[in-house]
Amino acid sequence: MPHYLIEFRFHGYAKKYLRRRIFEVARRFHVRGVTRKRPVPHISVAGPFETRDIKRVIRDVESVAKNYNLVNFKLKGFGYFNNPNGKVIYADIEPSKELEELRWELAKRLMKYAELKEWDKKKKFSFHATIAFKDIDSKFSDIWRYLKSKEEPYINQYLLRITILRNGKILYEYDLMLKKLLNRKEALSKRIWKKTILRFEMKLFFRKAFAKVKRILWWS
Repeated sequence: MPHYLIEFRFHGYAKKYLRRRIFEVARRFHVRGVTRKRPVPHISVAGPFETRDIKRVIRDVESVAKNYNLVNFKLKGFGYFNNPNGKVIYADIEPSKELEELRWELAKRLMKYAELKEWDKKKKFSFHATIAFKDIDSKFSDIWRYLKSKEEPYINQYLLRITILRNGKILYEYDLMLKKLLNRKEALSKRIWKKTILRFEMKLFFRKAFAKVKRILWWS
């Protein structure tokens, strides 16, 4: 049975920052757990999981996501944890209330029919972006010391798309800016991505302008 994953992918400076850190660690410490395949900085929000009703998954992602607009979160510092396969080093994510609500609303729907992991079924969720894992245990102390010597990231980011993968490849993406479900070809289209960014910039501009007007009216 295929394995599915739902994730939020980074864009802009946050994406560049995380890719740089991933490759720095891989080259400096000769670890390849993350770089065996082309690394795509992301936050996993469900999965890997199995289901016999992927069409329902797609409908639920679309149904939940369409109610959200500018969903904010911050990339803030580093952390680590242990899992059955060894240590994991990650960039920590400070979610907004909207991001937490979106993930939990989606999880509650998915757990009715999909085989989710235990941590995906809990309301309290650890948002993070993996930097190194699998082959780092013997070098963990050195890698951790190296990362902590760097200036800790504090990067603002907005959720633009929710990605559904099947066996590691994009199946669909829901675009929160365009309010549209994209198939694989559309999700990989640079032309459509430019439209996504343009719509995002417009939404952000109007939000900031509206907030400024509210402040002026409040003080007048």
